[in-house]
Amino acid sequence: MNPPRAVGRVPDANQLDAEFDHESHRRCVAAIYPHGVSGGILSGLRVIEVSAFVAAPLAGVTLAGMGADVIRVEQRGGGIDAARWPLFEGRSLYRAGLDQGKRSLAIDLRSEVGQELVTQLIAGSGESGGIVITNLGARGWMSYDRLTQRRPDLVMVVISGSPRGGAAVDYTVNAGAGFPWVTGPEGWAGPVNHVLPAWDVATGVLAATAVLAAERHRRLVGRGQLVELALSDVAVAVAAHLGLIAEAKLVAEPRGRFGNDLYGTYARDFRTRDGRYVMVCALTTRQWQSLGEATGRAEAFRALEAIHGTDLGDEGERFRHRREINVLIEPWIGERTLDEVGKAFAAAGVLWGPYRTFKELVVEDPLAADPPASPIGFADFDRPQAPPAPAIGADTEALLTAELGLDPGQVADLRAQGLID
Repeated sequence: MNPPRAVGRVPDANQLDAEFDHESHRRCVAAIYPHGVSGGILSGLRVIEVSAFVAAPLAGVTLAGMGADVIRVEQRGGGIDAARWPLFEGRSLYRAGLDQGKRSLAIDLRSEVGQELVTQLIAGSGESGGIVITNLGARGWMSYDRLTQRRPDLVMVVISGSPRGGAAVDYTVNAGAGFPWVTGPEGWAGPVNHVLPAWDVATGVLAATAVLAAERHRRLVGRGQLVELALSDVAVAVAAHLGLIAEAKLVAEPRGRFGNDLYGTYARDFRTRDGRYVMVCALTTRQWQSLGEATGRAEAFRALEAIHGTDLGDEGERFRHRREINVLIEPWIGERTLDEVGKAFAAAGVLWGPYRTFKELVVEDPLAADPPASPIGFADFDRPQAPPAPAIGADTEALLTAELGLDPGQVADLRAQGLID
């Protein structure tokens, strides 16, 4: 038996930085990313997105934010979500957000000519291409089998509402996932929807992850991949990861509603003297102690423990006695402005945050006023600001000529036939 290996002292960050060959690293990065790291860590990767609504476009904009060349393909004149609210001066702000950093190709997808040109675009671009995301159905000319005849190592991510057939979107999936019955004020009789399309968002991010996983697999073994992802499966998976499925199976009493109180711990909203609202959380023992220190209620908390013979250092006990704790915290916050509450909480290390409208968010948060292309930061890459979304079809002619090799006369002919604008 070999003797155990001696474990030396772990070098600190400054030592590691001093030993790192920065010049060699710079040359390596420059060779891999000839256009510069400002293009993003996925610079050189091309993704064709044939999509509508949220999940697939969000996958595309997530990849584009990291530098991928994402080309959104849709029906000439705009797809089914081209004018979706909110609108400003006739333009969809919804589309403008989801198309940031992409290129736009608008062509008659119902025509054989349009289908052939898009197929060529999907199949092209060498090792960096052959990747497509769609939530519009992988059928006919857009089927995996048909496309792999032109690009055998195709990576294709197909998003659906449900794998069991039938139409399904975020809002119908959420309705069947259990969450509307635990959302809303205590005592409310019917289901309560939430505004955030959570399953679209989660599915979009997972679809972007799937693209990268499948592309890595292709690089390692040379094989493409058909990836299938359904909103309903994502909802069930998330419910399972959060313990809600196990709770439904094992606990006799169904989960109820608790309004703005956070189940199983201490967190809820309070109103300040100047009419603002704050969210206050005490998830850990240290946070609970900080809340008592900031509000001067530590002694009152200990008295409450003595009355009930409990330890409020336990988050479950804080939840059980939340109403009595609220009575102690509410007047303290109600007597102070948002600024006063914020300063006291910051000094004591309380976990809290202000409630904001979207307009207040834009005014108070510099990131919202000028958001980056991606919230992800990589040490070797700049984090550029979000580029504007192209107008629908703005890149059609350039893509047809530069990427597919059509000459100006052929483009003019397509326009004359009403296949492009």
